[in-house]
Amino acid sequence: MGEVRLLTPQDIPGAMRLKDAAGWNQTPADWRNVMTLAPDGCFGMESDGALRATATAVCYGRELAWIGMVLTDPAYRGRGLARSLVEHALGYLSTRGVQWVKLDATDMGHALYERLGFRDESVIERWIRPPVAAQPLSPRPTAYESDEVLDRQAFGADRAALLQLLAGIESASIAGEAFAMGRPGSNAAYFGPCVARSSGPARDLLTWFIEQHRHESVYWDILPANPEAVAIAREFGFERVRKLMRMTAEAGKNSPALAKRDELVFATAGFEYG
Repeated sequence: MGEVRLLTPQDIPGAMRLKDAAGWNQTPADWRNVMTLAPDGCFGMESDGALRATATAVCYGRELAWIGMVLTDPAYRGRGLARSLVEHALGYLSTRGVQWVKLDATDMGHALYERLGFRDESVIERWIRPPVAAQPLSPRPTAYESDEVLDRQAFGADRAALLQLLAGIESASIAGEAFAMGRPGSNAAYFGPCVARSSGPARDLLTWFIEQHRHESVYWDILPANPEAVAIAREFGFERVRKLMRMTAEAGKNSPALAKRDELVFATAGFEYG
């Protein structure tokens, strides 16, 4: 088995093969974006001349990092590749002085993450809406304007670099009230992140997004800790199709708790970003 190494854009075709085997929604652009955000935090392992496993670690300052894209070739599972990659990622984050690390765990990976010191924080759910026309609504969203103060209140760390990157794909906002973003997916258009001070602006932004993708299925990842987001999902005909567990680990010593407000999070940025 090969050593852990950094991923480069040349690895995207191999990474896409792993993603396709898992049935995930990412596109080649998603892989390029995560490598842009974390050029020193994207890791892979080879065997028999091909990429067989990946993991990524995106840092939001020193306060928080997010582990994602933990993928293993189905034929190579059970050989410790995922563990080696996540341990390597944690070591990398330790050298950067990161205080907290989070991830969204599938049932398959949950036991591994527990052994590595992660603990359950909250459930996260994927909802899907089939391609049907949205209800007409007077458009309120405008061109995206960053609201880093609102996002930090909701998320608990500075992810301005991520928002700047995603805003260039598809984004809108309601000044002083909410913002939302979206991006293409290999299985469905993806709605998120969406942060809002109340449910009305979040509903308007969701309608804006669905209107842009009325002929596509839409994925939406929701924290059930925000019951208003769940209510809107049901109102718009979304169905819950998947459940993961958001997990957290303290990487530093006596790290101050992250102040976050899940009730402001109406859509997460994706399992690879938080």
